[in-house]
Amino acid sequence: MASNAITTITRMMETLPEAIQNQIVEHLREYITELEDELHWETSFKSTQDQLIAAARRAKQEIAEGKAEPMDLDRL
Repeated sequence: MASNAITTITRMMETLPEAIQNQIVEHLREYITELEDELHWETSFKSTQDQLIAAARRAKQEIAEGKAEPMDLDRL
């Protein structure tokens, strides 16, 4: 069973010429791919957030203790 949103889009597209429908489908594919990619990154960041916080705390502690060195950008 299609959601109301899908039904609405289908009805809107049915009134358009097939060439325009195909353009819309391509745009939707690209848009959905971008949304899926953003969701993937968001999920990845959420799952590692505790580790990132811990690493930041360690870095701040090392800086405070004088154990850290400035980053040498030429070595990157």
